[in-house]
This record gives sequence, structure tokens and C-alpha cells, in this order.
Amino acid sequence: MKDFTKEVKETSNWLSQHGAVENNGMTRLLYTQEWVSAQKALKNAFESSGLYAYYDDIGNLFGQLKGRKYPDHVILSGSHIDTVINGGNLDGQFGIEAAFIALDYLQKTYGQPLRTLEVVSLAEEEGSRFPYVYWGSKNIVGIAKKEDVKHISDTEGVNFVDAMSQAGFKFRPANQKPRSDIKTFVELHIEQGNVLEREHITIGVVNSIVGQRRYNITLKGEANHAGTTPMGYRKDTICAFSRICYESTEKAKQYGDPLVLTFGRVVPHPNTVNVVPGQTDFTIDCRHTDKATLVEFTAMIENDIQRICAEMGIEVKIDLWMDEAPIPMDEQLVTFVKKICDENQYSYKVMHSGAGHDSQIFAPIVPTVMMFVPSIKGISHNPAEATTLSDLAEGVKLLTEVLYKLAYLE
Repeated sequence: MKDFTKEVKETSNWLSQHGAVENNGMTRLLYTQEWVSAQKALKNAFESSGLYAYYDDIGNLFGQLKGRKYPDHVILSGSHIDTVINGGNLDGQFGIEAAFIALDYLQKTYGQPLRTLEVVSLAEEEGSRFPYVYWGSKNIVGIAKKEDVKHISDTEGVNFVDAMSQAGFKFRPANQKPRSDIKTFVELHIEQGNVLEREHITIGVVNSIVGQRRYNITLKGEANHAGTTPMGYRKDTICAFSRICYESTEKAKQYGDPLVLTFGRVVPHPNTVNVVPGQTDFTIDCRHTDKATLVEFTAMIENDIQRICAEMGIEVKIDLWMDEAPIPMDEQLVTFVKKICDENQYSYKVMHSGAGHDSQIFAPIVPTVMMFVPSIKGISHNPAEATTLSDLAEGVKLLTEVLYKLAYLE
């Protein structure tokens, strides 16, 4: 099989121009100018390589290589084009680049496949602009709900529907059935952790994806003068937050791996030096491979939050806005990929994913498998996100082998 180092380097450098920010960061949020620019550039590239390129209603982009014997049997591969704010240029993007490089090579080397191959650049996965995740993949499988996004806005007050319209897209018709021609979904991704690097392994074969629960929490106390309000009279929401954060984190440590708990986006109001913060907004992200354990732990944390706030005379609003169950990958496909790794002497490890991915949306409906390549120091969602060029090329090589056997062989 070909060495794809040159193709990976050139494709990554080219696509990374769209959404690049200072310090080698990447910001490409759903339906923004940067997002539109990246999708248009990809569409042109797909067409230039001989693929049939098209958008669906909400902005997922596809590049199709039609099957000559089983045209309605689609092998789909790709990932999401959106990023977090000031993220890296591999998360999501690499999966699209890899699938595109693989299809281009297979077409030029073997011609038309038996089954249809498609590369997909999914509209959104991260939830970085609007409080909604997996908009792209959820629309493909038919589980996205119009009412869930009609009234949400980004931090600048831009409504979701308005942003979608300005980018040139719209809701898919209510009577439109989800696609039934997709028979397999394959996603190649950077690990976003440091297991593979620490163990000196080239490929991760993913057998499951953790469940996730995400919260927006609002604490309301009383803003007051920092100098004239005695400590015993205060309803200080930052103090309440600090208690919640400390107690919850200690309990998460007691539960042990693979449970993880993260507090983020802490915003005190009025956020000035001489005023007791009367309101604090923050987020919680909790993940585990077992649904029952995830629910048990987060229920305990919710009760602790209520207790702490009651003790301190503080009102609390708990919004569980994301509740995703752990999802297994298709056993036959996992075995299939392992066999290819064995045949080609790849260094690999069967592992779970601690991050959420579009594969978890496809997997309950379509046979799905994920593969990882290592992340240097495990860094992701950060401009320092990186993987060695040789590991990226090995990932593309494996993906190409997988797609060849799925699409070209009887």
C-alpha cells in the first residue's frame, strides 16, 4: 500500500487555512464564514478529484464515488468540519482529509468500486457555537429535532435558524425519511488522549465510546459591597461554586477510572474586584463507559449541589442539556479491522474512546467502527494539538485498506 505522507501534509496545510487564528489555533464554528469557506473549498476539491459532490439540506457535505454493482450500498467515511474555539487542526478535520485521500487513491488505482464510497464533511459535532451537539450526524440518521434548535442562540445572540439561513441552508423537510443506503460508517480520528503514545502503539481500534452528561448550572445569591458586607451575611456564589467543585472532584477521584469529571466556563457576575459575586454560571462534563454508573454518580452530584446551595441560601438552576449513553461499536467491524491490522503488522490496541464522536450517533443505526492514531502528549482542543506525520500517514493507509476491502471485494 502507498505511503501517504506527502498527501497528508499537503491536504492538511491547505484545509487548515480556513479558520486559522493566531498561535496556530483553529476556530471554525458552525455556519460562520470560516465554516462556509472550508466546506466550499472541500466541495471544489472533491469535484476536482472526480467525485460527485453535494450538500444535504443542513450543510453536510458529501463526495461520492458511485458503486458499479451495488450503488445503493454506501460505505461512508469522514468526520466533522467544525472546531472548538481556538482548537487544533486535526480534531475532526483529519478524518475528512483521510477519507478524501483514501477515495482519491482508490479511484485512481482500482477504478469504480462495487459498492458506493462516500466521504462526508459533517456540519457540526462540537457544540462550540450553540448548545447542541452532533447536528450533522443526527440529521443524517433522522434524529435531529427542529424544536431543539429553533430558539437557541450563540453567545452573541445570533439565533440558530438565522445563522443556518445566512449560510445558505435550511431544515430538512419534516416528511423526509433518513437515509437508508448507508450500510457502514468508518471514522478515523486522533486519539485526543495519550494512551497510544505512552504505550508506543500506532493504531487504536475503538470498541466503545463513553457516555456523557453535560450541565449548565446557574447559582443565584446576592451581589453586595465587598468591603461592607460581613462574611457571615454573604450569599457568595463563587464560594458555593468552589465547594461544589472541590467536593465533586474528590468524589470523582474516589470512583476512579474510567469516570472523569470536568468543571468549565466559570462566569461570575458582576465579575469585579469589589463586589460579592451574586451569580455564577458554570458547566459540568461527566463521562463513563457504563450508563448506570454515570447516572448514579451525576445524580449524587446534583443532590450535593442542591444541599450546598440550601446551606448557603443560594438558588440554583440545573440544566442537563446533554445526556448521551455509552455506545458500543459493531463487533464484526471491530474484528474486521483487527484482522487487517494483524495481516499488515500494524501495532494496535483495542480501546474505548473517552471523547464523544459522530460514530456514537451512527452506531445504533448503522454498523460503525472507529480507529485512532496517537496524539502527542494527549493534547487536543488546543492549538498545540499534534500527531506525527508518520502516524497520520499510517492511519490513512489503514483506512484505505479498510475501505478497499469493504467496497471493492465481494
